[in-house]
Amino acid sequence: MRKKIVAGNWKMNLTLAQGEQLINDILQAGLKLEEGQEVVVATPFPYLLKAKSLLKNYPGFYVAAQNCYSEKSGAYTGEVSAEMLQSIGVDYVILGHSERREYFQESNAMLAKKIDQVLANGLKPIFCCGEPLAIRQAETQNDYVAKQLEESLYHLTVEQLKNVVIAYEPIWAIGTGLTASSAQAQDMHAFIRSQIANKFGREAALHTSILYGGSAKPGNAGELFGCADVDGGLIGGASLVAADFVAIIQKLS
Repeated sequence: MRKKIVAGNWKMNLTLAQGEQLINDILQAGLKLEEGQEVVVATPFPYLLKAKSLLKNYPGFYVAAQNCYSEKSGAYTGEVSAEMLQSIGVDYVILGHSERREYFQESNAMLAKKIDQVLANGLKPIFCCGEPLAIRQAETQNDYVAKQLEESLYHLTVEQLKNVVIAYEPIWAIGTGLTASSAQAQDMHAFIRSQIANKFGREAALHTSILYGGSAKPGNAGELFGCADVDGGLIGGASLVAADFVAIIQKLS
């Protein structure tokens, strides 16, 4: 009914040669993707064309940018537009990653504009949402995430939403030594789906892929992906190790 996706976010890591080797190692693992399964590789901007070239003959493999700017074009030195990404064959764009929100002060309103730019250019946004530790400890995570969804996605039409993937990041469980249980992941994914259903309808919610972005690894990916409302993962560190990334992809089945 909805796509099962494993997306690897390289962040600001690897040289071009290292990235090319990583992709080749993944491809040489002989993965057999089933219908409705996708693998997305989110490389740094300089490597997107090379990644697209390497993956072009492999069905089910796609390329993502890690960000784009909120305006169509103009005097924005150092920024990259959705139109530029579309022109080189990029498929997905990660938007609202917790690091972008924290280090670059990206607001929900700015992300709404980025969503619009990505969709207007025929690309698919992977929209990240999730709560920091203080919010989780206060047990107000549902309200926090609901606001992120409302302020960045609720202006869309049902048709537009069909091209949006959501990724839930429990920020408090990334690099802190704390771990989100599969039950906690399922609870939030189910909540997000319920919010989408309330706004866009049950059918739209059932077709929206929601990925887990909280330090999934080969050891816990199977349990996480087995949750009813978890449709795959947005993988960070483990996506930089071919064997680990391949093992996580295999947990989709």
